[in-house]
Parts: sequence; structure tokens; C-alpha cells
Amino acid sequence: MSGHSKWANIKHKKEKTDAQKGKLFTKLTKEIIMAAKEGGGDPNANSKLRDAIAKAKAANMPSENITRAIKRGTGELEGVSYESITYEGYGPGGVAIIVEALTDNRNRTAGEMRHLFDRGGGSLGAAGCVSWMFERKGVISIEKSNDIDSDELMLKAIDAGAEDFSVEDEDYEIITDPSALYQVKEALEQSGYNITSAEISLIPQNTVKLEGEQAIKALKLIETLDDHDDVQNVYHNLEITDEMEIE
Repeated sequence: MSGHSKWANIKHKKEKTDAQKGKLFTKLTKEIIMAAKEGGGDPNANSKLRDAIAKAKAANMPSENITRAIKRGTGELEGVSYESITYEGYGPGGVAIIVEALTDNRNRTAGEMRHLFDRGGGSLGAAGCVSWMFERKGVISIEKSNDIDSDELMLKAIDAGAEDFSVEDEDYEIITDPSALYQVKEALEQSGYNITSAEISLIPQNTVKLEGEQAIKALKLIETLDDHDDVQNVYHNLEITDEMEIE
């Protein structure tokens, strides 16, 4: 799980920069549109939309932008039609990579994904080539604090239905079955814990450890893919170390 946690921390830092560029708002808008399109515009009845709205508010997205995105998703307002596409491939050193994208032009995005994989020393593969290496899980992160007793937090998480608990460098990480994510999240919030993030994620069953330039090259490809305008999420099985973190 350490690789997942470190990648999450890298993304969190990058999102602060992306927010300044407006890139984060674009990704969050797409996420809200798709959530509303798939499950309706009522966040009380649509947990995916509720989570997307919470992310948008945490990023200080204006309320009118959120409302407009919901209406575009439900069809109350006209807008671009997006479709969800998943790409799978390999990075340097055989690192498995899964990319989830929302696009209004399937052919353009596919060509650009292939180009980024090739340029980054990897290769775009066929559907299913690496997804078998990952498990879909709910992941809840809580920032570490001297006010939090980790043993007490672990017990509350397990009692609420969590499958696993780990203490990472900067966060406490709680793993759930996807169906139990919001149940565990709400139970922890009711106990007074401040949730940093709660989302469905793909967790690698095994990680790949690379050294030196090959490791940096693999991480650079992952970050480049994540930076693409159509990309919502990037999952991988690269074991990230502190030395690998790049600006």
C-alpha cells in the first residue's frame, strides 16, 4: 500500500498547482457531469455524485460551477457529451498502468495515449492486459495528527466494516470493499474524524521496484499521463520511494 499512498500524496501536491491552472476544475467538472449522468442529480441518492461534489468543494470550486455541471449531466443544460474509456499498458521496467479517461473524442484520446506511452518508454496494450493485477477497493485517507490515537481509529474503522488499516508516512489509510466505502466514511465522520479523501481505487496486488533512471522514467510517464486533460485517474504498480519524487 505504500506505493499507493505515496502516489496519492504526489497527486495531492500536484492538484494544488493544477488548481491554480484551472486544470483541476476541468477534471472535477467532468467527474460531476458523468456522476450525474449515470446516477441522477440528487447527491443524497447518488453516492458517486456526492463524493464528486465533496471533492469539488474541497478544491474551492464555486457553487454555481457545481450546479451547472450537475445540470449538464442530467440534461437540463446542453453541453459536451463525454464517454468513459479505460486504457491499459506498460511503463519502463514492466510497470503496469491503467488510465481512466473521460473524452468527447475517442479517436483523438486513443492516439494521444499511445503517443504518451511510446514517448515515455512504455507501450499501450490491449484491454485486460494488466487489469487482472489490480483489485477495486474503497480507500479512505485521514491526515496523521497527534490528536488521533491510531489504535482507536483502527478499531472504529474495522467495526464500521473496513478490511484493512495502515499507517503511512503522512496519512492513515483505510481499505474497504467498494460497497462499504461510504458506510465506513460516514461512520468515521460521525466519530469526529476529518476525512482527507474517500474514493474507489484500483490497488495493485503486487508492486514493481525499479532503480535509478528507470524508476524516474516510469514515474515521469505516470505523471505525464495523469496531466493529460482527458485523464481522470491513473493507477499503477510502481513502488514509489522518497528518492523518486520529482518536481
